[in-house]
Amino acid sequence: MVRPNLEGHLRAWGHLHALLLLIVPSVALALEEELIIVSPHWEGIQREFERGFGEYALRNFGKKVKVEWLDVGGTSEVLRFVKSEFSKRPEGIGIDVIFGGGIDPYIELSRLGLLQPYRLPDSLLSRIAPEIGGIPIYDPKYRWYGATLAGFGIIYNRAVLKLLGLPEPKTWEDLGDPSLFSWVGSADPRSSGSVHMAYEIILQAYGWRKGWEVITRMGGNVRAFTRGANESVKDVAAGEVAYGLAIDFYAWAQVNRIGPDKIGYVMPEGLTVVNPDAVAILKGAPHPEAARRFLEFVMSEEGQRLWMCRKGVPGGPREYQLGRFSVLPDLYGKLKGLTAVSANPFSMGSSLEYDADKGSERWRVLNDMVGALIIDVHVDLVRAWRAVIGRGLREEEVELLCRPPVSEEEALRLADRWDDPEFRNERIAEWRTFARKKYEKLGGRPEPDRWGRIATVLALGMWVAFVLPYMQRSFKRRRLR
Repeated sequence: MVRPNLEGHLRAWGHLHALLLLIVPSVALALEEELIIVSPHWEGIQREFERGFGEYALRNFGKKVKVEWLDVGGTSEVLRFVKSEFSKRPEGIGIDVIFGGGIDPYIELSRLGLLQPYRLPDSLLSRIAPEIGGIPIYDPKYRWYGATLAGFGIIYNRAVLKLLGLPEPKTWEDLGDPSLFSWVGSADPRSSGSVHMAYEIILQAYGWRKGWEVITRMGGNVRAFTRGANESVKDVAAGEVAYGLAIDFYAWAQVNRIGPDKIGYVMPEGLTVVNPDAVAILKGAPHPEAARRFLEFVMSEEGQRLWMCRKGVPGGPREYQLGRFSVLPDLYGKLKGLTAVSANPFSMGSSLEYDADKGSERWRVLNDMVGALIIDVHVDLVRAWRAVIGRGLREEEVELLCRPPVSEEEALRLADRWDDPEFRNERIAEWRTFARKKYEKLGGRPEPDRWGRIATVLALGMWVAFVLPYMQRSFKRRRLR
């Protein structure tokens, strides 16, 4: 009596096993999620957060996540790309998350309605500081969150300074000292969000007119503008230049690598800020659940430990030491002795009241002004600055050299029309012409270089010696015919 029942159970199990073999792969596939992120962050941040989030999602939700990173350039390129894609596909652009680039781009994207609000759970939100130095760390409407904090300052090569007898910098204004001619490095703010932030901070710290004087004199001292912020920092470390604009974690990476006796870094007291570096879900995100979970991970203690901890510390990064600040104030005491950062930004003081809304509103206008007045005409600026220095820095000449073409109020009004390509290009062309005229007035018209003159003379000599006789013989043959 038992045997038939046993056989029946075995047959039933066989059918169930076969069914499971069909179902399990489908379930496994269903447990895999995709997440698409556009980010200006470097490889180390991407690798550490992809790994960390993958482990977090598998442990807490039983799901594997495939993360796709879109690299379209620096912060300015990312902002331009996102806005351009939304102009073609207003309901969504097939990207879930934007990660990194300060907060100014996020304020603009919020204003345009291109971010998807998401309120973090109270258990996470209650640990995040609402602001630092008057700057919000997260949006009151929960459209973006500061994922980490960044400081802005000046990196310098102590060995080069000692060799050349140059001073250690203390303020942004120091970078415009004539003795630093050709020894300053900077990236192009049109391709570097961190360097853009340094220029914006200078304008807000000194005011519009004085700020442009600092920027212009500093630009005259710059040897060459690099595309990426890390390139100019590496130039300082290599001794190619003595000073450079730098976001804190790029500078600290070189200090840790080479040594504090060789490389120094200063954040000008009362003249700079610590600024959030944000993350947000984009409107129409194709994988909204994975995007929300990614935000939760980034803002959790587990995600924040990746920014701060030394490589190899339990719960910290495994391949790349990131060396950045956390937005959780209580984490600094909790992780004391385990972090790659030595300062606590929440205990720093600054008299500078940074206006994030203003910085966001004129983001592209400022980039184009620096491009047209400083970078695109850099050869002319350097020549004029050298001439002004040579004539003893006459006050009226310095004023002319550094005079901007528009007031601060006019620049803010221009921002309202900056999406019109024709209008924008006309203003940029006007600014370049304005800059070239004043630089030519102060430095004289450019003269051909020595080798250029030699090449011209040689070319003329060859023309006289070979081409002219050939043309004469050819002309005579035609006449004889």
